[in-house]
Amino acid sequence: MKLSREVLHKFTPAQIIVFYYFLAIASSFLLLNLPGVYKPGVHVAFIDSLFTAVSAVSVTGLSSINIGETYSVFGLCMLMLVLQLGGIGIMSIGTFFWLLVKKRIGMRERQLIMVDTNQYTLAGVVQLIRQIIQIIVAIELIGGAILTLYISRFYDSFSEALLNGMFMAVSATTNAGFDITGSSMKPYFNDYFIQLILMVLIILGAIGFPVLIEVKSYFSKKVPHFRFSLFTKITTSTFGLLLVFGTLMIWLLESFHSFKGMRWHEQFFTALFHSVSARSAGLTTYDVTNFSDATDIFVSSLMFIGASPSSVGGGIRTTTFAIAILFLINFAKGNDVIHIFKRQIKLVDVFRSYAVILVACVMVMTALLLLLLTEPGVPVVSLLFEITSAFGTCGMSLGITSDLSVAGKLIIMVLMFIGRVGLISFLYTIGGKTNKTPYHYPKERVIIG
Repeated sequence: MKLSREVLHKFTPAQIIVFYYFLAIASSFLLLNLPGVYKPGVHVAFIDSLFTAVSAVSVTGLSSINIGETYSVFGLCMLMLVLQLGGIGIMSIGTFFWLLVKKRIGMRERQLIMVDTNQYTLAGVVQLIRQIIQIIVAIELIGGAILTLYISRFYDSFSEALLNGMFMAVSATTNAGFDITGSSMKPYFNDYFIQLILMVLIILGAIGFPVLIEVKSYFSKKVPHFRFSLFTKITTSTFGLLLVFGTLMIWLLESFHSFKGMRWHEQFFTALFHSVSARSAGLTTYDVTNFSDATDIFVSSLMFIGASPSSVGGGIRTTTFAIAILFLINFAKGNDVIHIFKRQIKLVDVFRSYAVILVACVMVMTALLLLLLTEPGVPVVSLLFEITSAFGTCGMSLGITSDLSVAGKLIIMVLMFIGRVGLISFLYTIGGKTNKTPYHYPKERVIIG
């Protein structure tokens, strides 16, 4: 035990977190290959089983197999367990079990929790985990109960309705995007009640755990003179604006294309649902292969942005996008600082935002070039859609996932993994330990533009 602690101290928290996620994938692979997991007579190739494990841990939802036709009831329960592991986070689940056995949470463990949940301080991280698990489990149970009761009339037995209702709730809340219908949420294309419930669950999972905790504190009235943090204000406003803008753009782009002949409310709900789902969830109520190339590229940009930090989603994250846009607006006005909600954004956060965007763009372009080599004949737009879906841990696809080569699936798996771990943690993993420079060179201006 002492030796293992000494070995762990040689690595940064980010590197340890990445290692733990590798362990989680290996454990999930074993769980999804236990006896009785597959339906009788079903055989799944090694690469497809590994692909499903990576997709489940990263709560992406891309799948090269039909989930409903492959897994038994026991297998679906194991898959839901893995989705919880990936959605809530490795360290969050680990901390939960440490608390159950009354294990002392040391400083090193607190550092790992801080990195895994994208926090800047060690203060209150254990309490944060408690609240995250309580809130997520409550959301899933309430959502699952509502969906089960509503769809029970469509099934012969209550147990079958319960399985489908809970799976939908877990998949939506964790933004995993897996389905057991074989056609995502298309059977509920005209059922706006189910769509509204799923959209609420998706948003609650993607908006960010700190936001949910602050909203809970606000309504509980336990904190006197409560004030929402700058993070919550930027996150919710950006999330809302992207949701509205995404809905309007999809509606506009498809109104003269695949939405022709639809009634206005069908067009609206299709655009709204896919604007919500494209941010991280990947569930669909409409065949997205009918979308035009323009819509596919726009949806790809939504998946590239992704969900909020400290949530179940991936992508560059909403705050990264917001800070980059705010900086451009202020720079165009001649300002050298960013003011928002009567607060000033630190310059280091601007640097981090542009570093994330730059690395993400390079990663997407590199993956696109590689897939163009490994998947000849597949349209570029379809490959870009698949890449951004994997990186944003979204799970939407234009139907090419199962046809990818082994090399192509490996590339997508790497993107899903990085999307779940987060680009900041990924960069810190590569960079290793940082040492502060004890000196500074003279500063000099460089001509830009």
